[in-house]
Amino acid sequence: MEQVDLDVQIREEVGTAKAKAIRRENFVPGIVYGSKKPPTAVKVSRKAYERIRREHHGENVIFHISVFNGDKKLRDYSAIVKEEQHHPVSDQVLHIDFNRISLTDKITVNVGITAVGEAVGVKRDGGSLEHVLWELDVVCLPTQIPHHLQADVSKLEIGDSIHVREIVLPEGVITKHDLDAIVFTVVPPMKEELPTDAPPAELEVIKEKKDKEPAADKKDGAAPAAGDKKVDDKKK
Repeated sequence: MEQVDLDVQIREEVGTAKAKAIRRENFVPGIVYGSKKPPTAVKVSRKAYERIRREHHGENVIFHISVFNGDKKLRDYSAIVKEEQHHPVSDQVLHIDFNRISLTDKITVNVGITAVGEAVGVKRDGGSLEHVLWELDVVCLPTQIPHHLQADVSKLEIGDSIHVREIVLPEGVITKHDLDAIVFTVVPPMKEELPTDAPPAELEVIKEKKDKEPAADKKDGAAPAAGDKKVDDKKK
């Protein structure tokens, strides 16, 4: 991977108010870490940086950063973007964290994975291709970072998957990711529930139990059932 030249200006003053002023001047505040050296506060031309982002969209970029103070060049080094902070509404880049690197030391970076072809389970059987793992963390020299990784999904039928172990990595590139992790899988089509004209099931009616009727007296002089009225057979 070739390096992309990027000129930055040293930033002497830091803080929220100063950062806002820098953005109004069409610059992006940033900071450079790494290589066991003190961090360096910088500012980057927004126009130059966004042009590079458009040209290398979705790729890892190795920058050859030249640090200036006015017209005077102070130093230069290789770096990659560690993190970008974006505006929550406009998605405009608000701040950039660069990480100094050595071109002779291996680093760990995330590389995007793309699908090649159309799965037979999608084309023939109406299934859906699910993209489960979008990036793979790889270990390699900065100059060996692949632009992206590919997986041929054309032979996948419903229920088939592609795992990390099946991703072909370029020479000199390895991954410590779980080799059994699923990258792509084809799932069956969703079943549509057709409306039915059948009437709803009748509600079960629970009948109240009838009061048990009193059993007939088997012996003379048995006590009358509750609620019965005593009737004298003889008048006094």
